[in-house]
Amino acid sequence: MLLVFVLFMAVVGLYLFNDIFFGVILGVVVWIVTCLITYFQGDKMFLASAGAKKIKKDDFPVLYNVVEEMAIAAGLKKIPDIYIVDEDAPNAFATGRSPETASVAVTRGLIVRLNRQELQGVIAHEIAHIANSDILVMLFTGTILGTIVLISDILCRSRFNSRSSSGNGGAILLVLLLLAVILGPICAQLIYLAISRKREYLADACAAQFTRYPMGLANALMKISNNTVKMETANNVTAAMYIVNPLKFDKVTKRLSDLSSTHPSTQDRIKILTSMANVDFASYEQAYKDVTHKNSSPVTSNMANNVAWTLPLAAAISTEMPVEETPEVKIEKHRKTEDVLWKKHDYIFIQCDCGTKLKIPPDYLGRQIKCPHCKKYHTAQ
Repeated sequence: MLLVFVLFMAVVGLYLFNDIFFGVILGVVVWIVTCLITYFQGDKMFLASAGAKKIKKDDFPVLYNVVEEMAIAAGLKKIPDIYIVDEDAPNAFATGRSPETASVAVTRGLIVRLNRQELQGVIAHEIAHIANSDILVMLFTGTILGTIVLISDILCRSRFNSRSSSGNGGAILLVLLLLAVILGPICAQLIYLAISRKREYLADACAAQFTRYPMGLANALMKISNNTVKMETANNVTAAMYIVNPLKFDKVTKRLSDLSSTHPSTQDRIKILTSMANVDFASYEQAYKDVTHKNSSPVTSNMANNVAWTLPLAAAISTEMPVEETPEVKIEKHRKTEDVLWKKHDYIFIQCDCGTKLKIPPDYLGRQIKCPHCKKYHTAQ
């Protein structure tokens, strides 16, 4: 990614300042500055862009307990901070520069739609990203990609007027710049997506290890991929951070090669998980080769070797069927999640004597509010 960025800036420097070395130096400086910003503020910027709200154990004990369990299974020394995103589309992501500063975020739609085993699978996947340092890798590569796209967009909008293109030399430089503006973002995007897909397979393999129940993640992926609700806070740069690509594509884009996708085929991921004979990496690797017909291994990494300390290998996959949640349980989960989010937006809760729970916006503080059912007045305070 750095090489693509430096070459891109070299062409920009040659065109704008007639000095290729100045472009290289400028590129390195910009890269250092953006990496520093990413390292210290990237996770906060990502969480803010997603509208994520931090929660405590008392806000959502079930979610907190699941994150705690998976963090212990992964051998993390600190439980990641937990956030909820007010989006109906089911999805999740992890971010942070290290396991000590990591965060896990889930959407409201994910909590409502998944049972506990499925939620464990998703959280285990995100915890694996933290343990594998994927969150930092993807933040850095995403920042470089975003910088290349931003500079390309600025140059396109300026219509290349910074330097005269008269004469053969100017025409050649203009062609080089056009190629850089077109090919730079494409090359960076392909590298970014290739890294993302590779790390998704590894996180799936680790999740199977942590939960001892691959079907939990497989069922969760099925529910998430079948979602038809658009996720408003995701974009092309942040899409790779989610467990399933949150962007909706038209029929033409769906037919493109896997090179244009931030994630591996969700159907392939599900098939691999459901084909595992045991919950060790060897079983995942064999299932991966059987499903994708590729000889390369997605789990050949230091993490794949290190995870072996955490849990015993070759344990049989659990055959215990998860208990299907009743409609009443799902409704209660929806209400609970909504209440947590209202509180995070500083809404005031008033319990009326008739049993109605009034949710009052903070702007109404001090006003008289009438219960819509028993008509009793309450003061928002």
